[in-house]
Amino acid sequence: MKLYSVLFLFLIVQSCGNNNEKVLPKERTLTEAVYASAVIQPDSLYQVYAIVSGILDANLVEEGDMVVKNEQLLQIINSTTKINSENAKLALSLAKENYTGKAAILSSIEDEITAAKLNFRNDSINYYRQKNLWDQHIGSKVQYDTKKLNYELASNQLKLLQNKYHRTENELHTALKQAQNNYQSSSITTQDFTVESKINGKVYALYKEPGEIVTTMEPLASVGSAHRFIIELLVDEVDIVKISLHQDVILNLDAYKDMVFKGTISKIYPKKDERNQTFKVEAEFIVQPKVLYPGLSGEANIIIAQKEKVLTLPKAYITDGNKVKTDDGIITIVTGLENMDYIEILSGISKNTYVYKQN
Repeated sequence: MKLYSVLFLFLIVQSCGNNNEKVLPKERTLTEAVYASAVIQPDSLYQVYAIVSGILDANLVEEGDMVVKNEQLLQIINSTTKINSENAKLALSLAKENYTGKAAILSSIEDEITAAKLNFRNDSINYYRQKNLWDQHIGSKVQYDTKKLNYELASNQLKLLQNKYHRTENELHTALKQAQNNYQSSSITTQDFTVESKINGKVYALYKEPGEIVTTMEPLASVGSAHRFIIELLVDEVDIVKISLHQDVILNLDAYKDMVFKGTISKIYPKKDERNQTFKVEAEFIVQPKVLYPGLSGEANIIIAQKEKVLTLPKAYITDGNKVKTDDGIITIVTGLENMDYIEILSGISKNTYVYKQN
């Protein structure tokens, strides 16, 4: 008798539990979205770098200033580079003088060539005169050989000087070109001590004070658009394949707690950030708030798909991804869209099927 009482009590408890933990699938509009953390940044924001090293002489603008393209932002000084530029200018002047000036090295070689030509002509005359005599068996063999040797030596000397002239001319011309290139390079470097803005925009940050050392590896300022901002989103790698251009974005900003903003996906960066296993995605505001600052943060949902009047079930009533408990036992269902709370039922049960929550 006690056994029947316990069994009856168990069935009552189980029946009560099933009645309290059962639901009917319900039709509703279902929106599937991907969560992403959001940060607001100015459009075209970039870090300003110098292409030369030195000492920061002056910040020519202040944080918050509006600037136009090519406007001067910072002034750097470096006496070493200026001295190098002056030395390059002197070297260029010397190279020009050596190549084309009155005291050019080539002039002295030309003088030597002129003298060698006169000597060659004289030795040539003496040689052929002695040769004609020798051909007539007049004169001695020693005289003939001497004239011939002097002629050959003069000829070789003239050729050597002519080769020396052409070689020296090429060397001086090359040295002149090198000096011109060095001076041009040093002149460009001197001009680069003034850092200019690349865009029309706003100065958002200055990282150095006058007197500090400037290198080419450290940013000096941050400049971006003054009026146009973008939404930077970090999307988990498991969701990135669902993201495509022009998808709608619903944004909540911490600075505007009671407001919801809308945007659209405008850019997807293909490289994953290995540190946090996320991808960066950019979105544009449909209607931008009047006041925005770089770094404002919030949360966003990227709308993947949306359906109206679909049969849905709370996720808590589904186990193993596609199984539900009904009056007919465990049934496998086919699911579709899903969000944080609900999932679409495509087949397996109807809107009249009670589904029980499983422990």
